[in-house]
Amino acid sequence: TTHPDLKYHYIAHTSCDVIEERISTGPESADTYLGLLYAMEDLAVYGYLTNTRVKFVVVLSVPDAVIKNSDMKNIFRKIHTAYINQVCNPFYNIDGKKSIVSKRFVAAIDAIGKMTGEEVSSA
Repeated sequence: TTHPDLKYHYIAHTSCDVIEERISTGPESADTYLGLLYAMEDLAVYGYLTNTRVKFVVVLSVPDAVIKNSDMKNIFRKIHTAYINQVCNPFYNIDGKKSIVSKRFVAAIDAIGKMTGEEVSSA
């Protein structure tokens, strides 16, 4: 009866709240990887904050696998690099109210997701 994306919409908003709470209570650090934000059912939610305060959230379906922090940091670095490549494009209109619709960016994120899925299944 509910829209299937509603669950992920809820996860995104909850993750933003957790990120805001962590950065407001913790000391300013050079490490922008926030680690595991929370886990629910069969999902693990990780967070990353860039030095310009852009928030990245990765939701992994991991019923049995344990993910190392070094692996998650590597994934977030790749996502951050794809994001930097997108916003450095002189034809990209930086407007916080619009989604990124670049085929190249979506393909880069899909490739990172596929690589992540293979790493998790082999762990």
